[in-house]
Amino acid sequence: MSPEHHQRRQGYFYAAGAFGWWAFIVPSYFELLSNYGAAPLEILAQRVVFGLPLLIIFLAIAKKLPDLYRACTTWNSLKILLPSTGLIAINWFFFIYAVSTDRLNHASLGYYINPLFSILLGYIFLGEQLSKLQKIAIAIAGAAVVMMTIAELQTGGGWPWISLLLPLSFGFYGLLRKKVNVTGAIGISFEMLVLLPVCAWLMFSMTSSGNSIFFVDPTPSWISWVMILGGIVTIVPLICFTNAVRLLPLSTVGLLQFSAPTGQLILSVIFFDEIFTPLKAAAFVLIWIAIGVFIRDLIKTHREKQASMDVEILE
Repeated sequence: MSPEHHQRRQGYFYAAGAFGWWAFIVPSYFELLSNYGAAPLEILAQRVVFGLPLLIIFLAIAKKLPDLYRACTTWNSLKILLPSTGLIAINWFFFIYAVSTDRLNHASLGYYINPLFSILLGYIFLGEQLSKLQKIAIAIAGAAVVMMTIAELQTGGGWPWISLLLPLSFGFYGLLRKKVNVTGAIGISFEMLVLLPVCAWLMFSMTSSGNSIFFVDPTPSWISWVMILGGIVTIVPLICFTNAVRLLPLSTVGLLQFSAPTGQLILSVIFFDEIFTPLKAAAFVLIWIAIGVFIRDLIKTHREKQASMDVEILE
């Protein structure tokens, strides 16, 4: 096996770990805690409090702590990472909220939309040009959101705002992070450091007011130990993802990311028993068509770039 083939194989392994974890493990973890009465704010707080120490250990092993220090003390980094912290907190909280209120299929649709929304943001804020196929994909995705809205209103579920809030928050988060020269692990470590005081206060406040289930009767003690594992639940897919990005082309990682919302959709319908009407199914069919158009554009662009490179080599 050639070194390049071995590297690709490792990359696919890490990508499968990251997206599979985000598809099944993370929603199942949030669902379990929600079923035992944990509030979304408590789950978010513990995710940060128990996750940050593990991330710091990971950075120390990788000898990246000086990079984190520079990010914390350089204004060019601070002016981007401080607002990005707010956006990632919103994204994390409302994903937990979606799971705890039986709206995981809404979150799934949102994460399907996310790459297409990011393309639109690039066009609006970065001057990136949209191809004809990208415009078609965005239009089809918009139609899917309209159809999902109609489906929810018909079943009394209300507006599927989570399907829009998640790609909005994560799309703008990605737009900001594109403007700062730090790695994903450094950036998320900074953001968790900023969130740590607030999250620690939340845990103390909720425990003091009797709104916590953490080592509180009648909650089984094993649930509290599971909550401590929130750090592992948070950090494992992040490490896998950063390794996948390092070993695989970004276009490949971009395509593989659609596996996460697909898994979430399967989980919501088969295991979480969320309402999934034919009209909702039609909305997801539309979004899959939009993704197909998007993938077709990626392949077309890649082939054109490859052809251009071949011509330059011949010249």
